Amino acid sequence: MSDNFWSNPEESDLELDPLTSLLAEWSDPAEDEEDFNSDFFLGLEGRRRKAAFTLIMIWGIVIALHLVAWGTWLVLSVTGILAVYCLRLILAKPAADPLPLTEGELAAAPTVSLLVAAKNEEAVIGRLVQTLCAVDYPQDKYEVWVIDDASSDRTPELLDALALDYPQLRVVHRPPNAGGGKSGALNQVLPQTQGDIIGVFDADAVVAEDILRRVVPMFQPENVGAVQVRKAITNAALNFWTKGQATEMALDSYFQQQRVAIGGIGELRGNGQFVRRKALASCGGWNEETITDDLDLTIRLHLDDWDIDFCLFPAVYEEGVTRPQALWHQRSRWAEGGYQRYLDYWRLMVRKPMGFVKTLDLLMFVMTQYIFPTALVPDVMMMLLRHHGSVLAPLSALTVPFAFVGMSMGLSRINRPSRFSFAQLLGYWGQSLRGTLYMCHWIVVMVATTGRMSIRPKRLKWVKTVHQGSEERLA
Repeated sequence: MSDNFWSNPEESDLELDPLTSLLAEWSDPAEDEEDFNSDFFLGLEGRRRKAAFTLIMIWGIVIALHLVAWGTWLVLSVTGILAVYCLRLILAKPAADPLPLTEGELAAAPTVSLLVAAKNEEAVIGRLVQTLCAVDYPQDKYEVWVIDDASSDRTPELLDALALDYPQLRVVHRPPNAGGGKSGALNQVLPQTQGDIIGVFDADAVVAEDILRRVVPMFQPENVGAVQVRKAITNAALNFWTKGQATEMALDSYFQQQRVAIGGIGELRGNGQFVRRKALASCGGWNEETITDDLDLTIRLHLDDWDIDFCLFPAVYEEGVTRPQALWHQRSRWAEGGYQRYLDYWRLMVRKPMGFVKTLDLLMFVMTQYIFPTALVPDVMMMLLRHHGSVLAPLSALTVPFAFVGMSMGLSRINRPSRFSFAQLLGYWGQSLRGTLYMCHWIVVMVATTGRMSIRPKRLKWVKTVHQGSEERLA
């Protein structure tokens, strides 16, 4: 490992600029500042208008495709482009993860700050602190910060007691109504941290001892601004919903690796994300005007010419939600936050292109995950009114099998079988079939989310998942 790999300490002390300053730097200076802030990027009312306009456009295009003679041919052409993209994605070979840091390399390793924003997490906070403070990394080179965001249970008392036992633990208590949710909590403590690399975990995270030794070397390329660790489910065997989430995580990890391999968009997933301090500073910190800080930061990092890498091993474990209602609330938040970032930053994407490969990858991802589910509603409506087939059938015939293949290959990759067997393949297929059925919930979530965003302004608030402290682990 080269001696000049680690960032200059002076550079790591950069102060964070407000998000609005960053956006203003990328915008047209001639624009009216009030209109810029309220309408195009940070204003909630502006988001509602843009969401409504986008929804009308999707419906209008699908209806028009049913009415014109060449509509099916146009869909077939788009499907062909998507098929080539999918084939390239499947055939890509991910780069091997760098070797973990050796004892000799630790002396020149960077400092790392691990941040956790916690609210009413008495069931899991003790386990989290114990695992983070037991990481195999020099104690003088990493610190753990837990921000208690005005918890009403025993979380504050437990953290204060834990701080007496673990010297690298720093505890910050936020007052009620401090604002900003998770992003506000992270931004508040960030100026006090010392790390060249900032790691962020959820309160229910379970991490491996060697996680820092494996993640830190991935920052050696200077253009890598962040690394996302693969997520896995602790209580995967509990029921249909948790089993589906485990397969979903395998699918996500497969797509993440393949997208990075072709030079596409790597994405942050909140729990288990690591960000270079310099990159975070250049992007203005975490956006306090979004409900999904990780997805929002993903776009801003790529717009600022940083890459996001993906770490397959070790995984960071988290609890899967166990009931349909909890899954609905969680995925609705994810859908809204993911959709919101495109509404917020679409003009920046046009003005500051990320390169052909990243742009194409982004368009394919937006179409399959966000636009296609929404477009199914007018497609079905026109099928019933005109008594003929679906114009979007070619896209359905491609995306469903592609998701199935991604699940199967993702499960095989994370389980690392020593030798291939037909019985294992059948097992992966069975899990993938169940996962495909489970993933149908995303269509309903996206339809409801795009409709809600178009008619109702969003109230920013921290809607957290209740954690029970499950001790189960994936094999």
